[in-house]
Amino acid sequence: MTDAATPLQILQAHSLPSAVQAEIERLILAGTLPVGQRINEVSLAERFGTSRGPVREALRALEECGIVRSARNRGVFVREVTLVEADEVYDLREVLDEFIGRRLAERIDEAALQRLKALLAAMTTATSAQDVQGYHTLNILFHDVLVDAVGNSHLSATYRRLTRELLLYRLRGLTEGGGLAVSVDEHARIVEAIEARDPARAGRLLRAHAADSRARMHKAAGPTVLRVTR
Repeated sequence: MTDAATPLQILQAHSLPSAVQAEIERLILAGTLPVGQRINEVSLAERFGTSRGPVREALRALEECGIVRSARNRGVFVREVTLVEADEVYDLREVLDEFIGRRLAERIDEAALQRLKALLAAMTTATSAQDVQGYHTLNILFHDVLVDAVGNSHLSATYRRLTRELLLYRLRGLTEGGGLAVSVDEHARIVEAIEARDPARAGRLLRAHAADSRARMHKAAGPTVLRVTR
């Protein structure tokens, strides 16, 4: 999370398990909880000042999102998502993003459009400040607003579950893949197309944005072939 979104502010905006989940995601993105590491529920509960219940519930949600994995009689571990698995997610994400762009250009309401514009302004500021972590958080919020504005709860749940698996790759794409320099402009064109009520263009731009994000992921990954871990 950015400095503007403290754990207390997260807690005020969400339920306790959701706040804990967001903080665990932040620790994973920061490398404090590296890929493959066993997650200690007691240590996290002490860190967050909670009982183990909210931590356990947050970990269950993160497992559903594919960010952590549980091993019988061994515990919960930060999951390694291979490049092959990430490509499979992007195959689906490109299709869903095109549908989301088309649908929003047809029916987005003014409140959602203004939320997108506000996030876009914040993303522009983060880009100017070279605040990669802050931009990454805003980017996730931007896409959450996009999918939620469609008004299909099954789509929102599916989209979140899929894209959360890509958290580390999306962050690396911004830093090592050159995404920070171009991402905000891609988002600006998407908002313009949605506001112009142009379904074909909005769908095409959102699909292209997902494809470009995939390309940045591969650029950041380089020639390394990642080991499959399930």
